Amino acid sequence: MALLGIAIIVAGFLLRFHPLLVILASAIVTGLAAGFDPLAIIAALGKAFNEARYVSIIWIVLPVVGLLEANGLQERARGLIAQFHGATVGRFLTFYLVIRQVLAAIGLTSVAGHPQTVRPLVAPIAEAAAERQAGDLTDADREEIKAMAAATDNIGLFFGEDIFLAIGSILLIKGLLEQYGISLEPLQLSVWAIPTAIAAFLIHGFRLWRLDRRLRR
Repeated sequence: MALLGIAIIVAGFLLRFHPLLVILASAIVTGLAAGFDPLAIIAALGKAFNEARYVSIIWIVLPVVGLLEANGLQERARGLIAQFHGATVGRFLTFYLVIRQVLAAIGLTSVAGHPQTVRPLVAPIAEAAAERQAGDLTDADREEIKAMAAATDNIGLFFGEDIFLAIGSILLIKGLLEQYGISLEPLQLSVWAIPTAIAAFLIHGFRLWRLDRRLRR
């Protein structure tokens, strides 16, 4: 019975119901199956919402980004990159990769991201830089540049955040190793994440260099 909530989530997503309603229904059913009374379930939901109020900030950020786009944010971004004569797709995305990794490494994982920066700023700027390099772009080229912009954000975040001491993945690894009698401090795990982050930067930087080289042709 305790796994009934998981079945509700799977069924709800397969039937394409509203995700929030599916999760809410799953939480209520799971609580009832575990023997909690309705008031205790509501109290638990309220406590979780109260402790994670920052999640609702997304509903403020997205309309603001939409308003900025409607008032020419992407055009401004394209105009900005046009002022830098030496700017290319690879150089710009490499610069963004550095910024993303450094910010993630000090715990600022939510400063940038796909809705906040990639879609309204990074991808349009990268497209504008590519147009300066290669002239008219095909639809396939534009989609590749957008995908590369999104990948740059993902790589910077994923391999940068593990350097931060208090990130969930570091704590998870520490807890898992302790179950097998291996005691490590978070700092030790963070230090060993640095070579991986450097390798990810070099590999993706090489991919961006190849993209630049292809566009120049």
